[in-house]
Amino acid sequence: MKSCKSWRHPVLLLTGIGVANIGEWIYFLSLNLIVLKETGSAFAVSILYLIRPAAVLMTNRWAGSIIDRYNKRSMMMSLDFIRAGFIAVLPLMFTAWSLYSVYCIVFLIHMANAMFRPCSMAYVTMFIPAERRKRFNSLRALAESGAFLLGPAATGLLFIVGTPIFAIWVNAAALMLSGFITMMLPNLENEPYVHSPRQMLSLAVCKEDWKLVYRFSRTARNVMIIYFLFSLVMTVMLSALDSLEVAFSKEVLQLTDADYGFLVSVSGAGVIAGALVNVFFNKKMPAALLMGMGSFFTAAGYMIYAFSHVFWTAACGFFFLAFFLAFANTGFQTFYQKNVPVDIMGRVGSFYALVEAVFIILITAVFGAAAVSSSVRHIVITGAAVMLMLAAVLCSFLLAAAKRRTLDGFQANQFKQT
Repeated sequence: MKSCKSWRHPVLLLTGIGVANIGEWIYFLSLNLIVLKETGSAFAVSILYLIRPAAVLMTNRWAGSIIDRYNKRSMMMSLDFIRAGFIAVLPLMFTAWSLYSVYCIVFLIHMANAMFRPCSMAYVTMFIPAERRKRFNSLRALAESGAFLLGPAATGLLFIVGTPIFAIWVNAAALMLSGFITMMLPNLENEPYVHSPRQMLSLAVCKEDWKLVYRFSRTARNVMIIYFLFSLVMTVMLSALDSLEVAFSKEVLQLTDADYGFLVSVSGAGVIAGALVNVFFNKKMPAALLMGMGSFFTAAGYMIYAFSHVFWTAACGFFFLAFFLAFANTGFQTFYQKNVPVDIMGRVGSFYALVEAVFIILITAVFGAAAVSSSVRHIVITGAAVMLMLAAVLCSFLLAAAKRRTLDGFQANQFKQT
């Protein structure tokens, strides 16, 4: 295995991640505001949030089988260029304004996203030595948090000097740049580290891979229970609540577009602050503590936001929840890299992302439909309360597992594929 011997290549990798994330925020905010402006419907915006898990359902049944068998650096480059192409085409759909065609293009973009995430996770795990992963993950959280702050700020600036469509084209350029940066990273599959044979993708291969994931989940039961609980809190509930964020901010809090942009910037500042603290102190904190503390206080911050009536209370809630995102994500990524074998990481991540997607679709659909006939505030408060309760369950399970010393009792190299 060709692991990194210095921080030169990891810095390149972090740069590519940061550039891609800034572009993603530009695209995300622009698309939300355009759809809301053209339709005037919070439900139309909620559909954008449903497209991502729907794309995961379509893709992740077979994506993991490809990711674990093929060159991951080449896949990451190709997926960056594919996403850039689709995003560059998206403004043409806005010109004719066909909502259906916009949804179709967004669906294809999210299919590429669904493959990119587990692919990049496997590449990072292969490339970064175990003793450096927590440090790298904290720096990755800092890069992503920088995008969280710079992305909305760049979006606002682009809205001033241009249009939302121009902002979307900037995102396409950012993804192209990310793809070229990935070209400069080491090609790890030239080394004898990867053992998975290259097989033609078929239904039989996919079935065998799903059986493999099932056997792994039984072998590492404690690991996967924690994985699932964390996903419910930080992916499922957070995604469902985020789908109502624009409607809550503009209809309940009566914020202007400028106020909403500033609110997102405040949360970006919270992410930056949390990521900086995380970079300096994560060495002294085990992954379990980072996960539990991060998820619980993120949920608590959403409760503050849900009960707010004025801008500054909402801003405090956003800052609080954003501050702890970096802790949660760093802890989870380190935990995942330690306990899931890298040669099946694509299949495990893809399968559980599929399960997440089902829950996201169901809960987001319930929240979106309820918001049509009920108070948006009541829906957001209920969702935040459920999120906080699940976070408390996760913390309790992490504490009990730590006391039994079963949390880190399973090591990735204990599992054999056959």
